[in-house]
Amino acid sequence: MKSFRRGSVTREEPPEHSMDPRAPEEAPYRPTVIDNAIYCDGQRVDNPGSLADAFQRLKQMPGSLAWIGLYRPKEWELVKLAEEFELHELALEDAIVGSQRPKADRYGDMLFVVLRAARYLDDVEEVAFGELHVFVGPNYVITVRHAEAPDLQVVRKRMESDPELLRQGPQAVLYAILDAVVDGYAPVVAGLQKDLEEIEAQVFSGDPSVSRRVYELSGEVIEFQRATAPLVRMIDGFIAGAQKYGSNEELQSYLRDVADHAITVNERVAAFRQMLQDILVINSTLVTQAQNAEMAKMTEASIQQGEEVKKISAWAAILFAPTLVGTIYGMNFDHMPETHWAWGYPFAILLMAIVCLTLYLVFKRRDWL
Repeated sequence: MKSFRRGSVTREEPPEHSMDPRAPEEAPYRPTVIDNAIYCDGQRVDNPGSLADAFQRLKQMPGSLAWIGLYRPKEWELVKLAEEFELHELALEDAIVGSQRPKADRYGDMLFVVLRAARYLDDVEEVAFGELHVFVGPNYVITVRHAEAPDLQVVRKRMESDPELLRQGPQAVLYAILDAVVDGYAPVVAGLQKDLEEIEAQVFSGDPSVSRRVYELSGEVIEFQRATAPLVRMIDGFIAGAQKYGSNEELQSYLRDVADHAITVNERVAAFRQMLQDILVINSTLVTQAQNAEMAKMTEASIQQGEEVKKISAWAAILFAPTLVGTIYGMNFDHMPETHWAWGYPFAILLMAIVCLTLYLVFKRRDWL
């Protein structure tokens, strides 16, 4: 079993590592280190060639900031990073294992933040989730990205174009990353809203496949809610500790703005979840109504069929009566007094008519005819 060393502490590889869902070989190839830069007074002053060089530059340049961006790094690279920057072993373990919930853990002067970014894929109408780990120290920010979103190169360019904001140090970089993640939720919210509108149209049009789509969308909304729900409390914690960790009032205002956006997203996601529950109830009601209507049609058809059977049976009984009389008097027996009676024929006809009329009146009274 592999082990790694941090300072004088040696630990074995966590057993949870086997549960790591990441599959770098399936992703398009990219260099592990996307960007490695040293900033001083809000300006980019150096581009170290390695992580060890970045650590040395920080020692040589007091007051500088290292911002290192990694994409799907291998385990040994994270271990090396932890050795250079003295990252806490528990934070390192979370970064190696992956599949963490959004959270912010502080270990001494280091802050470890896990964020869940999201993208809406228009071609397949699905939400793709990605995981982002951020190590924030007194003079460094290290981002470990395991998905395409968010595009931290855009965040870096934004910060480099605003030296006043970048001059505020690691807390300002963390704000910019949070802002990018939360802003990335807006297209997802719009995509989910569109999906809900399409599902509503399917429900009221009687599309039988809508139940499966509602189920799949409910899973995406629940996953989205898990990604967004912890953010508000997380950002409130950053604001509460802003003064302690050197964040000025302006940066706190920016963080409150991100918190407001996160609250809006959470409210929309909660509304989506409630709407999906309502849609399921409505769809179930409509399906039940359709089934009841079908049963009513079948019952009506059965009743109609029964009425026809009664009519046929009644006429069959009426026609059977003269047939019975005719059959009796059609027997060729010598000892049948009525066959030699002068009024025998009219009597037989009259008897047939009386029986048929009686049966007709009886069936008519009982609504069989």
